[in-house]
Amino acid sequence: MRGTSSILPLLVEGLVFEAGGRRLVDAPSFALPAGGVTAIVGPNGAGKSLLLRLCHGLLTQTSGQIRWGGDDGRIAGRKRHAMVFQRPVMLRRSARANIAHALAATRAPNASAMIEAALARFGLADLADRSARLLSGGEQQRLAIARAWALSPEVLFLDEPTSQLDPGATRQIEALIASLAKDGMTIVMATHDLGQARRLSQRVLFLNRGCLVEDAETSIFFTAPASPEARAFIAGELLW
Repeated sequence: MRGTSSILPLLVEGLVFEAGGRRLVDAPSFALPAGGVTAIVGPNGAGKSLLLRLCHGLLTQTSGQIRWGGDDGRIAGRKRHAMVFQRPVMLRRSARANIAHALAATRAPNASAMIEAALARFGLADLADRSARLLSGGEQQRLAIARAWALSPEVLFLDEPTSQLDPGATRQIEALIASLAKDGMTIVMATHDLGQARRLSQRVLFLNRGCLVEDAETSIFFTAPASPEARAFIAGELLW
């Protein structure tokens, strides 16, 4: 990881995001310590993706605070976290050049070595010179994660990373996520796949209608949910 001091914990306090006259994120508060995988779950429209984008700085909250490591978060944390989207944007160039483009702005002195390391780690070495837009969905998602990993983020935000993938590609991505977490990267993942949340996460944030309804250890959330909304969601009975 770059730098000597951690940007964690991430402190989210009373976060509100409004658009079109609607409150889409309704004042969740939580702390994100270093390490592990946190899964954000909830029905469609609950605010999962919006919460990730707010924490990553792609959107500005209407009110509330996002603080990285006790700082104001918008400067110290910004370059130390990365985000991978449900449908990753691939540039019109090779897989290798996609990673090189992401690294160019960092002016990293070891950029060439980082590119090759990313290609090797994510099983893309044989595809390095192939057009990124011609890769399969699973290969593109691996490339998107490799591109983010090359930036050496301390925190990685993942927005529904396997929702468009077949079971085989999903297993590959899940294995990579588990590996990154084992290496010490802090991962926050929005997912609609409850099995995936069970397999990968140690903590669950459950959102409903923009509100943080539960914040619990994964095992507790699935075996003894505290709220009627969570119980209905796990049973497949909670509709937006």
